[in-house]
Amino acid sequence: MHGEEWIGWIRAAIEWAALGIEMLGALIIVAGVLRVAITRGTVRFLIKLDDIAAYESYKHQIGRSLLLGLEFLVAGDVVRTVALEPTLMNVAVLGLLVVVRTFLGWSLTVEIEGRWPWQPRAGGEGRGRPGGP
Repeated sequence: MHGEEWIGWIRAAIEWAALGIEMLGALIIVAGVLRVAITRGTVRFLIKLDDIAAYESYKHQIGRSLLLGLEFLVAGDVVRTVALEPTLMNVAVLGLLVVVRTFLGWSLTVEIEGRWPWQPRAGGEGRGRPGGP
């Protein structure tokens, strides 16, 4: 019985950790959007609707918050599925979620940076590697 209690405590801790990671992801998205709305000034942006550069900057800042939040949401799903209930059905659902969120991440990267995630950055430099790929 003592071992079962420990397993129960560990399962509860993992569930809370996964929930905390997911809540952090949602908080990042909400805080990022609010930060952009407050610091960039949504009203100021709306006044400059014809200014393409203002729109692009606004969109990029919101997109970055969404990307970071999505990463945390995926991490929470992975922790919950792999650590708590790694059944074939749960892993399949997790795989589908990861595919959808990966597609969203790629789409946001294309919107923000104007390139696919696997393409080198402008100037010929790859991520973290001097001189590019």
